[in-house]
Amino acid sequence: MERLKILVVDDESRMRKLVRDFLVKAGYDVVEAGDGEEALDCFYNQKDIALIVLDVMMPKMDGWQVCREIRNYSKVPVIMLTARGDEQDELQGFKLGVDEYISKPFSPKILVARIEAILRRTNQASDEEKLICNGIEIDKAAHQVFIDGKPIDLSYKEFELLTYFVENKGIALSREKILNNVWNYDYFGDARTIDTHVKKLRSKMGEKGEMIKTIWGMGYKLEE
Repeated sequence: MERLKILVVDDESRMRKLVRDFLVKAGYDVVEAGDGEEALDCFYNQKDIALIVLDVMMPKMDGWQVCREIRNYSKVPVIMLTARGDEQDELQGFKLGVDEYISKPFSPKILVARIEAILRRTNQASDEEKLICNGIEIDKAAHQVFIDGKPIDLSYKEFELLTYFVENKGIALSREKILNNVWNYDYFGDARTIDTHVKKLRSKMGEKGEMIKTIWGMGYKLEE
């Protein structure tokens, strides 16, 4: 399969090199930009960029401006990097259509895992319609789940929730992030609705339900 191209935008050359090295090792092609204006030039000149890793604080044009400009033309996945862990920043990012929001310092391995999860979710990384994880098999085309070879009956949202967990296995997911991705930004109720769905999902999964771990005060994580 052709290597996917990722645009890494950060005004710190050491940070770009760190991210680039991990991405190249994971099998991706990488294009770099050192400021917002250069990022837009790269984006418009290279039509095959699959995902953008975008720093917020940059000279000439910050990450928010770059993201806003790109969203006028494209729905390419965007991961925002920032040194600030401000909730308002994160909310602004989601309003602009940011797919992930990661605060510095971060683990490059986790960044690569999240990139892979987003690319799977947007069907760029693989044409595979089946996900398999420790006895759990998800047939996305048929909208069917099997556990140890036996089918289980899930509601639409339970199916989407389990798929999201498996695609992001090993990654801690906040309730807000789950709502944004599984409910597609159109649910404005209490994030605790996630707890109800997880409880039902666990009960239907039997012993495999124990793979969905609760992270107190935050959300959930699926562990193999």
